[in-house]
Amino acid sequence: MDFKKHIRTVPHFPKKGIMFRDITTLLKDAEALQKVTDEMVDYYLKKPYKIDKVVSAESRGFIFGAILAKELNAGFVPLRKPGKLPAKTIREEFDTEYSRDAFEIHEDAIKKGDKCIICDDLLATGGTSKAAVKLVERLGGEVKGLFFLIELDFLKGKEKLKGHDIFSLINYEKE
Repeated sequence: MDFKKHIRTVPHFPKKGIMFRDITTLLKDAEALQKVTDEMVDYYLKKPYKIDKVVSAESRGFIFGAILAKELNAGFVPLRKPGKLPAKTIREEFDTEYSRDAFEIHEDAIKKGDKCIICDDLLATGGTSKAAVKLVERLGGEVKGLFFLIELDFLKGKEKLKGHDIFSLINYEKE
């Protein structure tokens, strides 16, 4: 299935010059969502290790992360914006394509040696994903791979994630 045809591009959102890749058009199509889910899950079921936790970034990453965690019989760990988690957290700041932000994770979300997949809807500059990797590693987890529905190749986010297994289903080579 050509997943790209299910993605809507919204020019100049959230600011001028950004071509926003809207996944809601894929999410509302039951067949496309099922096929994305199947490909994502199949990729990780073929790995020679069991995943303990799927770590996902707020908020669209939660959609795919929860599905992946359920299908892999793994725990789900949310990365949230500052002040959104109720217990003790650690924090990592990052730069995105158009802003500066931070993620927090509960200190007890990941145990030393947990094998983790980081799951998000989009890889752009790699800032959010690099922050996610740092948080998992600071808690003693092992990042076994990163899943993205969409990768914006031209922003070279993969370069910040060298040494990690990256799996993306939709690639955009140019804006």
